[in-house]
Amino acid sequence: MASPTVKLNSGHEMPLVGFGLWKVNNDTCADQVYHAIKEGYRLFDGACDYGNETEAGQGVARAIADGLVKREELFIVSKLWNSFHDAERVEPIARKQLQDWGLEYFDLYIVHFPIALKYVDPAVRYPPGWESENGQLEFSNTPIHETWKAMETLVDAGLARSIGISNFSAQLVMDLLRYARVRPATLQIEHHPYLTQSRLVEYAQKEGLVVTAYSSFGPLSFLELEVKNALNTPPLFEHELIKEIAAKHGRTPAQVLLRWATQRGIAVIPKSNDPKRLQQNLEVTGWDLESSELEKISELDRGLRFNDPLGYGLYVPIF
Repeated sequence: MASPTVKLNSGHEMPLVGFGLWKVNNDTCADQVYHAIKEGYRLFDGACDYGNETEAGQGVARAIADGLVKREELFIVSKLWNSFHDAERVEPIARKQLQDWGLEYFDLYIVHFPIALKYVDPAVRYPPGWESENGQLEFSNTPIHETWKAMETLVDAGLARSIGISNFSAQLVMDLLRYARVRPATLQIEHHPYLTQSRLVEYAQKEGLVVTAYSSFGPLSFLELEVKNALNTPPLFEHELIKEIAAKHGRTPAQVLLRWATQRGIAVIPKSNDPKRLQQNLEVTGWDLESSELEKISELDRGLRFNDPLGYGLYVPIF
């Protein structure tokens, strides 16, 4: 089963359901990507910071070599890390990431965070993480408009077919749209019933940006990272409302959470190591929740953000 697609403002089609590569182990990444392609996944959401782009590319290459898929049938996403916001660093790092993937272009290349950090030479440390070469959190003075102008040149050069943003507030999106020659095609944000960000979602969609949700299962992705508010939050999979709706529709709690997003036009990028759940996560578009159920799930909103630099002990108060 393949995911339906949504048309981006760049004119390209993006699958509504993809496979997220965050926290996919290097030793299993190639196999997971290969098997996900075999199951019908066509969108893969990667990033410099995930540290597994070479292995993900190996999985893609094997799937293409085995005739499972053609390159043009895939939608590969990667992200510009904070250390490479200086205008002269954008194209070189994008080219390195393409080389790691074994690709000639990204379907979508995203500014990972609206945070410019001091440059770290990939020869010194890669992926660089949050610290400078001095081992400190050090900011660069590069403003977003300079980074975005460099992002636009990636489209001009054919290195990225679409460009987008992630973890931007509504105010930053408003500012970016004032000067963008190439408009961002997507906005990727943390989005789940405990953090609906309804005003931001509504604004982005009105401006023609496709919203992509990460961490659709709420605290689950952050338990192993020992993020404090995730450890103290009831799992969405075990929430009585989610379980009740899942039982009513003959679906899993995970499918209900993903359908809550996709039914409202929000793309999702879950991952799973379990072959059965891998397939189930794709089956979140061919059936509907009732409007009252969508509303009840949205009412679970508690403003709980789990992916916050402050939660990792980094004083970067962007949210």
